[in-house]
Amino acid sequence: MKNGKYTKTENSWVLYDWANSAYSIVITTAVFPLFFKSVATDAGIEMNDSTAYLGYTVAIATFILAMLGPILGTIADYKGLKKKFFFAFFLIGSVSTVSLAFVPDGSWLPLLIIYAITAVGFHGANIFYDAFLVDVTPEEKMDEVSSRGFGLGYIGGAIPFIISIAIILLAEKGIIPIEMAIATKLAFVITGIWWFAFTIPMLKNVIQIHSIEREPKLLAGSFRRLGNTFKEIKKYRTVFIFLLAYFFYIDGVGTIISMSTAYGSDLGIGATDLLIILLVTQIVAAPFAIIYGKLAHKFSVKTMLYVGICVYIIICIYAFFLSTTLDFWILAMLVATSQGGIQALSRSYFAQLVPKEKSNEFFGFYNIFGKFAAVMGPLLVGVTAQMTGSSAYGVFSLVILFIIGGILLRMVPKPQSELV
Repeated sequence: MKNGKYTKTENSWVLYDWANSAYSIVITTAVFPLFFKSVATDAGIEMNDSTAYLGYTVAIATFILAMLGPILGTIADYKGLKKKFFFAFFLIGSVSTVSLAFVPDGSWLPLLIIYAITAVGFHGANIFYDAFLVDVTPEEKMDEVSSRGFGLGYIGGAIPFIISIAIILLAEKGIIPIEMAIATKLAFVITGIWWFAFTIPMLKNVIQIHSIEREPKLLAGSFRRLGNTFKEIKKYRTVFIFLLAYFFYIDGVGTIISMSTAYGSDLGIGATDLLIILLVTQIVAAPFAIIYGKLAHKFSVKTMLYVGICVYIIICIYAFFLSTTLDFWILAMLVATSQGGIQALSRSYFAQLVPKEKSNEFFGFYNIFGKFAAVMGPLLVGVTAQMTGSSAYGVFSLVILFIIGGILLRMVPKPQSELV
């Protein structure tokens, strides 16, 4: 980074966070789940059944990617294949997202199937996108570049979300002469086009630098290399200890993100207030993600990961005493200060630990630990909440995940870039 400027390659890579974050908020978090529930209910599906079907679909898509991640990554480590795999999954994700708009009214099952395809495309592309970090920037800049990606991603996700919500609300009030269903489907089209358009610079300007020479039998060779990684696990002990630490603390982060609206509802906060809080959280999180990257350069990435873990422990304790909408606002702003930073620095820290020529293979494992981490936290919250009869105890129980993650992180040495 010369004179505070980023290279064309770095900017193109960062722009993909801007592109695909629209999917995260519109499809995963806000608009699609509500649309699916409405379609399923109109088709005569019970509310609890439709929720279960949506959950099963997410679980199946997650399991497929978690299982395929390391082997796909191992194949993509061969010379010239990383971008091809990235492009294939990106295309599947963005095109199927637009396709959601063309599912016939009342067809809840096809809607769910296409949603599963979008999830596979989205998460599959992210494996290779994250692994490209080793190709686009040197180790000493990874923290800042990764954090910048997350920061811009929050803004990039918020813009199409605001446009989509505006169209839906205007249609609901009759200000624009279209049905609510059509307005919602327009949100899917906007998201897919946004994702596609802002990925073009990544496709044009980012290339695979670190790779392994191709073998005659790529698939057999990939399985052999994957097997060798497991056999040589002591050689990569640092990487797997980090993944174990990441598994615990990112589980807590992901649980708070995914269950925040449900917890807010339990406190009696209205849907409109929750929507506004979600938007403001996105906007506030953007600069803080970038700040984390800059502070990591000054104080070390490990120090800032500890800061993020400590903030989340405070969040869990504060959540226990929540009683008003103002309390929830304060909680949301605390989350906004650290959710992007801790994720961005985890990505860059891992990229600095792994062998560059095997980055796809190892980011496949990173994907597995991240995906399966999404199971334990919600389960812990659910079981604790049911046993105690209080959602507050459920959220408070997440403290243990952050403590375990922090302890394990102490066993991980500093990346090489901080030793010179």
